[in-house]
Amino acid sequence: MRTGTSLVLAAAGAVVLALGIVYSGGPVGETAQTLQGRLAFPDLTPKLADATQLEIHHGAVTMHLTRGAKDAGGQWGVADRAGYPAQPDKVHQLLVALTELRLDAARTADPAQYGRLGVADPGKGSDSTLVRVLDGKGGTIAALIVGHARAAQRGNADTLYIRRPGEAQSWLADGKVLVSVDTQDWLDRTIVDIDPKKIAGVTATRGNASVAFARKDGTLTLIAPADHPKIDTSKVDDVASALSSLTLEDVQKAPAPGTPFGHSVFTTTDGLTLAADVSKAGPAVWATFTASGNDSAPLEAKLKGWAYEIGSWKQDALVPTLDSVKVPPPAMSSPPPGSPAQLPDLTKIAPGAAGQ
Repeated sequence: MRTGTSLVLAAAGAVVLALGIVYSGGPVGETAQTLQGRLAFPDLTPKLADATQLEIHHGAVTMHLTRGAKDAGGQWGVADRAGYPAQPDKVHQLLVALTELRLDAARTADPAQYGRLGVADPGKGSDSTLVRVLDGKGGTIAALIVGHARAAQRGNADTLYIRRPGEAQSWLADGKVLVSVDTQDWLDRTIVDIDPKKIAGVTATRGNASVAFARKDGTLTLIAPADHPKIDTSKVDDVASALSSLTLEDVQKAPAPGTPFGHSVFTTTDGLTLAADVSKAGPAVWATFTASGNDSAPLEAKLKGWAYEIGSWKQDALVPTLDSVKVPPPAMSSPPPGSPAQLPDLTKIAPGAAGQ
């Protein structure tokens, strides 16, 4: 009797192992079959109210986001940029993805096979990514090893391989978890965005030279210096668009690095004034901004205390000069390749001059 029972149990155990449905991280007696179709993190949504840190580890790189005080809006910031605001939609997207992730099918529980799915422990030589959501005391609210995405097999559903740290069982899960350890992917890169048509005037000083623009008949026009060469209107349009979708390349606490380059003041038709102090550190262009005037408080609160690296192509639009907006001189023409050099007409040289 004992022998028969043992054989039956052994056979059942072999089937379970062969199917890869042993679950090592849940309650006793719970198997991957019983967990299939459940959320990867049940009841996570209410717990996220206590989340204050978000860590993303990939290889030797860690992206660390921190959450500000709730009474100050609870804004998420990028830790290695002194807490500069992260893209709120991107943080929200990641947290919601964790709450919606659903276990679809059990995969390998053999650590030797984790690499195929991208769910090995993160570190040197691993292409997996570890996401951790922590509370104010450093306690783990949720942790997930994000592996390879898999092409959808049913309709347009997104699927990927995952494993929860400390568990042997890996899973194919329904959902999409987008993670990155690149700082640029998380920073809220928009500095300011002002419609070019709202720019009423601009003054700019670079060194000892100054220029001024004002809107006339609906068009931004150079008004000083009054005596000036012909102006390239497309370059003046660039000045009007200097604050349109102005984005950062990098950011740090003020003051800006480098040496002073120029100063400009933009005024808008609705009474906002935005001053820019521009400096250069090697080829990099940096700027600090000060907002004042009508309804400037929210913008000033955003900009105050920060220095922004901006694209070098923006420097002439942000701090224009007369040379940067005037029509360039015509390019000198040269004979086409292979044509003989143009020789002087000797018949027009005065007698005796040729020997001089």
